[in-house]
Amino acid sequence: MKEKHQEVQKRLLDINPRSFYTPCGCHNLNLVICDMANSCTKGISFFGVVQSIYSLFSSSTKRWKILKDSVSGLTLKSLSQTRWESRIESIKAIRFQTPQISDTLLKLVEVSDDPKTKSEANCLATYELEIFEFLLGMIIWYDLLFAVNSISKSLQSKDMHIDVAIDQLRGLVSFFKKYREEGFTTAMIAAKEIALEMNVEPEFRSKRVIYRKKQFDENVDNEITKSLKESFRVDYFLYIVDQAISSLQNGFEQFEAYESLFGFLFNGKKLRSLDDENLKKHCFNLECFLKHNTHSDIDGIILTLTLMV
Repeated sequence: MKEKHQEVQKRLLDINPRSFYTPCGCHNLNLVICDMANSCTKGISFFGVVQSIYSLFSSSTKRWKILKDSVSGLTLKSLSQTRWESRIESIKAIRFQTPQISDTLLKLVEVSDDPKTKSEANCLATYELEIFEFLLGMIIWYDLLFAVNSISKSLQSKDMHIDVAIDQLRGLVSFFKKYREEGFTTAMIAAKEIALEMNVEPEFRSKRVIYRKKQFDENVDNEITKSLKESFRVDYFLYIVDQAISSLQNGFEQFEAYESLFGFLFNGKKLRSLDDENLKKHCFNLECFLKHNTHSDIDGIILTLTLMV
């Protein structure tokens, strides 16, 4: 639909060149999250762990009963492959019940007779949930998805108008920009609280030191060191947030273009704020935009005089 040179949009434009293509706001938000989640390996790995926890318990009624008996609050949910913003529900159950879910996984290791189940449960508890990087990533994804999901639900309201939608999307971009500056610090605080509750050291895992050959004219040390915390912040946190900001700004340019054309008609307050000259300018711009060859849907002069009354 999006491609103007082929597919459905082109066929519609061939029939009526004055028709408008308007992207679905909620679908665009889904694409934003999809771009974020698939833009880095850590994001892909994180959602893989979330799905693995659900699959381990849901694939057996016995294991599911153990989960329900141990965790009586939020229910684990599978990741949606179409409504990406709804993944907030999948993360929410783990975000607010991490210690309980970790304990349940360890309990599963003790009571299960299946070696494969024991191994999967132990790996998820010990090498995923009890790793500080996972806890920090969980907080970050929850914060981001919560903001996107709130806007997505608002865009689906029956009385939503394009000007209000644009304002909300601008607000979402502003949130991401503010979160880019302050979110990592607040996420660290929340992740440390969960880590301490689980007796997990709030430290990043050490990585293999990278060496490279030093050129004869270089005055740098052979050992390339980089703070693990800073590496996580730059290569993961900033990466997905910047991807979200870029996708949002690119994905809703069409909405802003239509607002510049139709915005003066959205409500009486905007209309009354225009003087006669600006009102005339907007009306003639709209006439030109709706014109094809010698045919136009409106007459700029008549529209101006009508609105002046």
